[in-house]
Amino acid sequence: MLVDTKISALIKLLDDPDELIYHQVSQELLDLGDEAVPHLEEVWEHAFDATMQERIEQILHQIQFQTVYSRLQQWKNSKEKSLLQAALIIAKYQYAELNEEEIYGFVDKLRQDIWLELNDNLTALEKVVVFNRVFFDHYGFKGNRRNFHAARNSFINNVVESKIGNPLSLSIIYLEVAQKLKLPIYGVNLPELFVMVYTRLPIEYLDHPIHNEDILFYINPYNRGRIFSAKEIKKFLAELKIEEQKEFFTPCDQSKIVRRMISNLIFAYHKNGKNEKIHELKMLIKLI
Repeated sequence: MLVDTKISALIKLLDDPDELIYHQVSQELLDLGDEAVPHLEEVWEHAFDATMQERIEQILHQIQFQTVYSRLQQWKNSKEKSLLQAALIIAKYQYAELNEEEIYGFVDKLRQDIWLELNDNLTALEKVVVFNRVFFDHYGFKGNRRNFHAARNSFINNVVESKIGNPLSLSIIYLEVAQKLKLPIYGVNLPELFVMVYTRLPIEYLDHPIHNEDILFYINPYNRGRIFSAKEIKKFLAELKIEEQKEFFTPCDQSKIVRRMISNLIFAYHKNGKNEKIHELKMLIKLI
């Protein structure tokens, strides 16, 4: 009750013309964090003063960013983490009110539908054919070819809702389900195109070095899960005039995938001139 009273008193001072008072009040509300959000939102809805509304919007965004930063830091330091969890944290940067449980529920339903079609007698190739049929044909996931660099392609909630994304966001959903099904499929940080690799190794592959003989085949999520070989990666790199590196053929860790997702957003916002968002996203990359 005392906290609520304090928050209400602080909000009343937000329209003070003295910039020093405004910045002091603003900082105190930021320190209160999520506790202040409902009060700020309520006042914003009934405010007629444009300056007051703008100041509340700025504080709400800063609180939102603080929360995203803190949660991503916790994700980074956690021993047990998932790509989907990180993708949801990043989505909260733009969509503070998104329902994470709905996304988790959707992914679990997708996992169950694929699991019902799998059995232990299938080869690795046959398992991926089944996976692709459910993922791309039944659920309808596909690459966004009309607006490849759009920011919405990098927000996982948009991808789940529209079933349209870029290679990375499609891979994150694919990889999350594969991990739950204990299929040894991992991300490969290929320039200009994010792909996946099916290996002979168990799910705890990061404890072991990856060798060429461990690689079975690659999967292109942007082309309906098309299966291809290392020879095609070599050809792809040659066309781009990029020197071959081991990391272009082997699994990358989750942090690299998250950094690339944030980098994709920075590129999208750069095209739209949203410099403030770029600055904040660069802070998230440094954190990871």
